[in-house]
Amino acid sequence: MDLGLLGRACVVTGASRGIGLATARLLCAEGASVLLVARDSGTLSRAAAELTAEGGRAIALAVDLTGADAGERVVTAAQEAFGPLYALVNCAGFTRARELDELTDDDWRAHWEIHVMASLHTMQAAAPGMAERGEGRIVNVTSSSARRPSATLDAAYSVTKAAQLSLSRVFADRYAARGVLVNAVAPGPVAGSMWLSEGGLADEIAGRRGISREEVLESTGARQPRGRMGTEDEVAAVIAFLCSARAANVAGAVWAVDGGSVPTVS
Repeated sequence: MDLGLLGRACVVTGASRGIGLATARLLCAEGASVLLVARDSGTLSRAAAELTAEGGRAIALAVDLTGADAGERVVTAAQEAFGPLYALVNCAGFTRARELDELTDDDWRAHWEIHVMASLHTMQAAAPGMAERGEGRIVNVTSSSARRPSATLDAAYSVTKAAQLSLSRVFADRYAARGVLVNAVAPGPVAGSMWLSEGGLADEIAGRRGISREEVLESTGARQPRGRMGTEDEVAAVIAFLCSARAANVAGAVWAVDGGSVPTVS
């Protein structure tokens, strides 16, 4: 299926690893030109070099997305490198597995700044130009925890991901008639870098529960209706479709990529 992304300028935040990197890779494979954005310049540069070696057109921009001017910097860099911005994927985020009473005000603010304010600033920078041209795609990567708060992950993660979900709907309603289609993707537990990296969620939960990381991953997968955790590539495939010309009548949607773990409420 031709997704109509050849030569399109795209931005993916949180692109140095995980779902963000998987998404950038897939967009490059479809012929898009992709600006990879993250804070860690070393990891990010290696990711961009890897995609370029695979035949993609990708460059890196190391920036702290919680900065007030980060959105403008990202959009300007993408358009200077590749031309008019067509698609923005907000994938930057983080979480840990702490009890509610362990979270400080600074923890809550950190979640808010990256999940809500960073997405707001990039969308504010990108959407008006897309609207002037009459076309564009924005995909916000939220979480199944936005639809039903996680009993394991930071409460601040669930709450701010829910806010990000609402923010997506606000922009969808504002810009759909002008050709800018804003949607959200809500992954469930994903067997990727957030869970599997050294010191990641599997290790953290294992330490708290006094069990092995293998037991954590097995039990997490077993709780899903499909009997396993998702993959980064499965989430990236949905994101890429929502960025595509094929998704021409999809706006304001929340696409669950959680194997059915959170029932849809009609």
